[in-house]
Amino acid sequence: MQLAATMFVAPVFAQDGDNGRLAKGLQYGLEMQASLSEGKTPLWMNANKYGLSSLEESNGYMRAMVCRSLKEDSMRRWGIGYGADVVLPVHYTSNFIIQQAYADMRWQKVLLSIGSKERPMELKDGELSTGSQTFGINARPVPQVRFEIPDYLTLPGMRHWVHVKGHVAFGKMTDENWQHDFTQRKTRYADGTLYNSKAGYLMIGKKDGRLRLEVGLEMAALFGGTAHGVLTSDGTVQTIQCGNSIKDFIHALVPGGNSEGQTVYLNVAGNHLGSWVGRLSYHSDDYMVSAYFDKYFEDHSAMFMLDYDGYGQGNNWDKREDNRFVLYDMKDIMLGGELVMKHARWLNKVVVEYIYTKYQSGPIYHDHTKTIPDHLGGNDNYYNHYVYPGWQHWGQVMGNPLYRSPIYNTNGEIMIENNRFTAWHLGFSGNPARRLHYRVLATVQNGFGTYIKPYNRKHHNLSVLMQAEYGFAGKWRDWSIECGCGFDNGSILGHNKGIQLKVKKTGLLGR
Repeated sequence: MQLAATMFVAPVFAQDGDNGRLAKGLQYGLEMQASLSEGKTPLWMNANKYGLSSLEESNGYMRAMVCRSLKEDSMRRWGIGYGADVVLPVHYTSNFIIQQAYADMRWQKVLLSIGSKERPMELKDGELSTGSQTFGINARPVPQVRFEIPDYLTLPGMRHWVHVKGHVAFGKMTDENWQHDFTQRKTRYADGTLYNSKAGYLMIGKKDGRLRLEVGLEMAALFGGTAHGVLTSDGTVQTIQCGNSIKDFIHALVPGGNSEGQTVYLNVAGNHLGSWVGRLSYHSDDYMVSAYFDKYFEDHSAMFMLDYDGYGQGNNWDKREDNRFVLYDMKDIMLGGELVMKHARWLNKVVVEYIYTKYQSGPIYHDHTKTIPDHLGGNDNYYNHYVYPGWQHWGQVMGNPLYRSPIYNTNGEIMIENNRFTAWHLGFSGNPARRLHYRVLATVQNGFGTYIKPYNRKHHNLSVLMQAEYGFAGKWRDWSIECGCGFDNGSILGHNKGIQLKVKKTGLLGR
């Protein structure tokens, strides 16, 4: 898929239609980054960079990209965008990286996107937030075919007060070789894993109005492929061939089917997860203030906070007999607030977030048995899965990086070892001079491990980043330099400190 998108870029330059319009607005970027650390690369120097990062004490890369934005065709009914982005890294998990290779084709408000592309988060600030719990910006892009309404579409007959947008996509994971190297094929890993994502968002309020409410549902699934080293319900370790048929694609899109390797408790096929998200914003001429939430779930018990609990006893232990349900607590959630001061310089944006993930529908057993008739869907084990290596790509979680990514593990197991935690986060930024921008991130976290493998005591962690970027003027106006320093202090990520330097050049080709 990446190759197909890259091949699309080359013929564009040879086209003469519309006086070479498809080459108009072609942008380029050159980038070089170096990091030096004592210990591992600190969290906020490593996280939320679309997987373009490394934990090694010394690492870096050279990067070259070219792209054409769909905005170049904003006045036309149809538009075409494309991009190619390659990286030569040092001390990374790969020796050569195709970070992006995509083609975007838009008709009216509907977009078809093919390939790997860095896609920003919805309803959160990509520079200051810790990241979304489902569709974060922490891991490498997944090559996919994606149908999307990228911008809010106003529904007719609603006086411009109701708007919708969303997407559905299918793709394939690309980290098989990394999984083989990391696990040495001695622990659980998966080949040929397929990917599905879908989301829908509703906005109430006029697009240019002062008060806007946005709510949405984000869902994803891993399915298909071959899973190795799976511990099945009968206690054996097996290799499982997961389904790749049309029916399996349908069950990924609309959760259904039966789970692989299970003989008694038949859950839906694949690894399904998602978030309820929302944001309430008030815009004035001088500032914008908003509050938002991200409620993560991995099954019905966390998605609806409701589960069926009317099974029989004895020989009818697995039959639905009574109209009885169990209600779960609404504890696990991310809550955030953002303030933007539109005319301020030294401090113009502040983000505060609180995250709680300790509950996970409770520590009790996950399913009823012949001797225990009460059904409690606890022990959800966020980001982990019994068949697939969890919600990760190339060792980095695909959601919020405060869930400890597998790349930190030293035992060769692809699993999230700390998914029960509480955290407070502060991020702020400003532009004290015309071409100078800075940001500061600080996060305090208390970790408890997982229900299956809890820490023997509460673990603490403090992660801080201070970063500044300066854009030059005059004949050097296409150049900028970015410098940052950060540290981790605690038993979750260890004691790390480091510095990072990046030099960038951007511009228009043919200018």
